[in-house]
Formats: sequence, structure tokens, C-alpha cells
Amino acid sequence: MLKEDCFFLGTVVGKYSYKGEVLIKLDTDQPELYENISSFFIETQTGLAPYFIKNSRLHKSSLLRVAFEDVKDENDADGLLKKKVFLPLDMLPKLTGNRFYFHEVIGYDVIDKHHGNIGEVIGVNDNASQALLEIDYKSTQVLLPVVDEIIKRVDRAEKQLHVQIPEGLLDIYI
Repeated sequence: MLKEDCFFLGTVVGKYSYKGEVLIKLDTDQPELYENISSFFIETQTGLAPYFIKNSRLHKSSLLRVAFEDVKDENDADGLLKKKVFLPLDMLPKLTGNRFYFHEVIGYDVIDKHHGNIGEVIGVNDNASQALLEIDYKSTQVLLPVVDEIIKRVDRAEKQLHVQIPEGLLDIYI
């Protein structure tokens, strides 16, 4: 499985028992969706490797306690610590309305209520406290906050984001 065909689900953050169980911190608002998965892909030095699950259950709020079939003890579990966990993109729950996954809108045209087509989404910067759409506007990168007040409609059929950019924001980039 290739990493670009997957989405990041979480990170192995700790060991749980001497039998090799691990705790995965899930990066999701709905951890219960991933409680009964049969396998994960874990990032290794050579790519993504499948790990089959013997059993799993939620532990506290966003942690998933997992026993993998081939992880028998603490030494095996040590090798998984701090590793990133992935699932295939087709396992993402479908979103409707104005909700979207960041990877989903890359390549979408951004249509502003007043300025028309301002460019294409070339990336999403979610490293700060506020996620920002990176838009190619006349060969200049424009950063647009991902907030309901700005993003008015997601048109998946036409691959467009309809927005209402606050007055003066676009002027900063010109």
C-alpha cells in the first residue's frame, strides 16, 4: 500500500501491557469508528507494512488499545513506539455538505462571491492553530482560513469551493 493512497489515523504513543499491547493516539473526532478495524498500516523505514489486529478497544478518550497478531511482548511493542498509523482512503467516512477532508479539496477551484475564480487549492497548512487553504492566485500563494464564515459551499461535482473572502484580505497579497 502506498502512503498517498492512505490517510493518517494516529501514532503509537505507548505500551500497555507486557503482552505487547500498544496505545494509539487517534487523530479523529470519532475514535469509535476505528474500534473494530481488522488491520492498520504502520509506517516503517521501507514503507507501509500491514499489521493485523487480534483485538482492540477504546482506552480513555482518544486512545485505542490494540493487540496485534505478530506483536507478542514488550520488545516487539518497543519497535512500534512513535510509529505513524494509516488506513486506506476508502475507509474514510463520507462527508457531506460543507464539511471536507483537507486532502479532498486540493485541486479545487476557489470561487469568491465578489472576485470570481481566484485560483486553485494547492495545499492545506494545518500546522498552526488555524488551518489555512493555500491557493495559487496569479502565481502568488494566498492563505485563506478554513472557517465557516469564509467557506460558504463545497461543490464536489464541479470541484469548487465557494467562499466569501473578507474585505481587504486579497489586497494583502497583491
